[in-house]
Amino acid sequence: MSEESLYEHMRFVADPRQGPMRIDKFLFERIEGISRSKIQAAATEGYIRVNDSPVKSNYKVRPHDVITVVMPTEPKERIQALPEEMDLDITYEDDHIIIIHKPPGMVVHPGVGNRTGTLVNGLVHYMGKNDMPTMPGNDIDRPGIVHRIDKNTSGLMVVAKNEEAMAGLAKQFFDHTIEREYVALVWGEPDPLKGTIEGNIGRHPNDNLKMYVFPENEAGKHAVTHYETLEDLYYVSLVKCRLETGRTHQIRVHFSHIGNPVFSDEKYGGREIKKGTVFSKYKQFVHNCFNIIPRHALHAKSLGFIHPHTNEYVRFDSELPDDMTEVLEKWKHYVTHQKSRN
Repeated sequence: MSEESLYEHMRFVADPRQGPMRIDKFLFERIEGISRSKIQAAATEGYIRVNDSPVKSNYKVRPHDVITVVMPTEPKERIQALPEEMDLDITYEDDHIIIIHKPPGMVVHPGVGNRTGTLVNGLVHYMGKNDMPTMPGNDIDRPGIVHRIDKNTSGLMVVAKNEEAMAGLAKQFFDHTIEREYVALVWGEPDPLKGTIEGNIGRHPNDNLKMYVFPENEAGKHAVTHYETLEDLYYVSLVKCRLETGRTHQIRVHFSHIGNPVFSDEKYGGREIKKGTVFSKYKQFVHNCFNIIPRHALHAKSLGFIHPHTNEYVRFDSELPDDMTEVLEKWKHYVTHQKSRN
């Protein structure tokens, strides 16, 4: 192992409007999976610098400070993917790729909190672990996985069955040439009804479990979502989204950012009534819809890419899942009923 691989290097630039804050607290809010005591120990050892000078853990961060951190890495337990028999909804399969329709509620790969019941556990049983390629450098076995979708997002994923397929697909995802189309039910009416949302996405400054759109692109990673409204139901809208980039929670955080959170998305404000009356009958209707779809109303509808073996363009499409279809029909009926009364 090289000396460099024993350390993790990080760099942060303080916001121009940054108020005084202890640097240990500042870094604790921005570095995932670290304790404040470990940050304080790093400062004591001289691993934390501000504008190229070492600082102690009680240093108060100021606007525009350039903060560099060198943290000794710790060996991680490699999480093995154990085979589990399960029903996989396979849309297409050949000798090189599998297209799988992932149901809502299923995690893609095992992790510290969920070592079983994941899509990868099912794939290992279906294919045999030794027959599937794994991306190098991971501390978690992810055989065949070149991308993922959120646990509570339904829809299509492509899985690589061999090294050739993995390399070809991984490059297309890296180059952002994979065509991915999602359908979401969002609160209100996006303005304009067709457009593009741009805004750097990164970890939320105050909540490590959420993502955040940074103003003026001062932090985070470049993110672009193109969208088109398919159905405008006044209270909610069905939108088609095409991802130009693939950031964590991208559609959910982008639509929340413009004031149209994904319906029933608790993490980003979608389980609050964002449009409509305050009357109890309306509230009851909305909460009945939340009960039908207790997860965020987002579906990965289609995938298009160059087949890594044939070099031909292929495209796969899927139907909306039952919970989204039922909620959409309820909203259509509600809007029609309201119009007939007026």
